[in-house]
Amino acid sequence: MITSELIFAEEIQGVILHGLHWAASTIELLGVVVIVCGVLAATVWSLNEMRHGAPADAFRSYRANLGRGILLGLEFLIAADIIGMVAIVPSFDRLGILALIIVIRTFLSFSLQIEIEGRWPWRRHDSEVRDAGRGSLRRICA
Repeated sequence: MITSELIFAEEIQGVILHGLHWAASTIELLGVVVIVCGVLAATVWSLNEMRHGAPADAFRSYRANLGRGILLGLEFLIAADIIGMVAIVPSFDRLGILALIIVIRTFLSFSLQIEIEGRWPWRRHDSEVRDAGRGSLRRICA
């Protein structure tokens, strides 16, 4: 079996390991920034809608936009975990921890997606067909 010790010199391994740590940390920081910016953008958007006199719509869009920001941030955090736990120091223990983290974050993503769209993901096609049917019915009736 060929290992990285046989292919790369110790100095090169150190440089690669340092680069992977840096990449994982940068992506993780980017995920946090995306979540924070998503919260701020959703808040500003919602306050603007409330100022125009639509509090019910503002609340719904706030929850949806907040969920979208969190979902996008979670994707970055999962990518950072994959780099940090598997590429840097691969082991079965770290792989198990990564699997658990991904299961938890996937459950959160799934829950947020349902919260945003208000339907099960596998029912998306049904509602798109229904919405398209309504649009063509409106054109016929008009």
